[in-house]
Amino acid sequence: MRPGARDAITDIAGLRVGQAHDAALRSGVTVLTGDAPFAASVDVMGGAPGTRETDLLAPDRLVPGVDALVLSGGSAFGLDAASGVADGLRDMGRGFIAAGQRVPIVPAAILFDLGNGGDKGWPANPYAALGRAALAAAGPEVAEGSHGAGHGATTATLRGGTGTASLRLDSGHVVGALVAVNAVGSATIGAGPHFWAAPWEIGAEFGGLGPAMPPPGPPPTKLAAPGEATTIAIIATDAALDKAGCRRMAVAAQDGIARALAPAHTPLDGDLVFAAATGARPLADPVTDALWLGHAASVCLARAIARAVFHAAPGGPLPCWQERFGR
Repeated sequence: MRPGARDAITDIAGLRVGQAHDAALRSGVTVLTGDAPFAASVDVMGGAPGTRETDLLAPDRLVPGVDALVLSGGSAFGLDAASGVADGLRDMGRGFIAAGQRVPIVPAAILFDLGNGGDKGWPANPYAALGRAALAAAGPEVAEGSHGAGHGATTATLRGGTGTASLRLDSGHVVGALVAVNAVGSATIGAGPHFWAAPWEIGAEFGGLGPAMPPPGPPPTKLAAPGEATTIAIIATDAALDKAGCRRMAVAAQDGIARALAPAHTPLDGDLVFAAATGARPLADPVTDALWLGHAASVCLARAIARAVFHAAPGGPLPCWQERFGR
C-alpha cells in the first residue's frame, strides 16, 4: 500500500471536499460530495453522538445513496450545516425526485466546540451558511489543521483540527480518510511530541519522530470539561461496496481512532465514522478485498488524526503541536 497522489480522500476519483470556517466563531464545516450519489453507511462507537439522517444509512433502509456527508462544529446547532448543503445541492439540480421536488440526501455529524472561547452569541444560527459556503468551495485540495469542522477543535492537551490521508492498495482500490479531531483524549503520548499513531506514519508526515513508550498512569483527558469532545470521520473508497459493505469498512476504520487517540470511544465522545463508496472499481474477491479495505481504512484514519493535530495553527484555548514542539 502507498499513498495516493494527493495523500487525501480526494484521491478517489469523483469525490471533492469543501471547507468553511468563521475565525470569530472558532468553528466550521467540512463537506464531502461527489460527481454522483454514492453508497454510504455509518458506525458509532462514542457515547455522545450528534447526527442527522443516519438511520437511512442502515443496509435495510430504502435510500441507496447520498449526495454529500457533512462534518460540523457547533454541537446540535451544527446539524443545521446539512440544511445549507442540501439547499446548495438542490440549486445544482442534485437529489432524488419526489412529488416533483429535488430532495438531496445529506447525513451529518457534529462535534462540540461551544466552549473554545469563540463568539457564540449569534442572532441566528450561522451553520447553514457555513455549510453552503463549504459546499461551494468543494474541490480536490484538502487543507489540513485549523480548517473546516476542525477549526475550533481541541484534544486533551493540544489544539485539534482536520486531517486527511489516502492509500492505494495492491488490488488497485483507493481508500481515503477525512477527520475532524476534537477528542476527550490525546493524540500525543504523555507530555511529549510523539504521536500514538507513529507506527502507521508514512515518511515524516507528522514529524517523523517515531514511537515512544507511554509514561505510567492514565493519559491526559478533558474529563474536567465533559461534553466538549468527539472525533468524527469519513472513510471513502472507489470499491464497489453496497451499504452493508460500507458499514463493515466503517467498523474496521474505528480501529484507526483507537490507534491514534488515548483514550478513545469514551462515554463523553461522540466518535463516529461514515463510510462511502463510489463503486467505480469491482471487487475481485468480496471477502479478501473487504478485509484489506478495512485495514487500509483504519491505517488512513490513524494517520489523518495525527496529521490534523500536527498541522493545527496557533489560536484558541490550547497551544498547537507546532507551538509546543515544532522545530
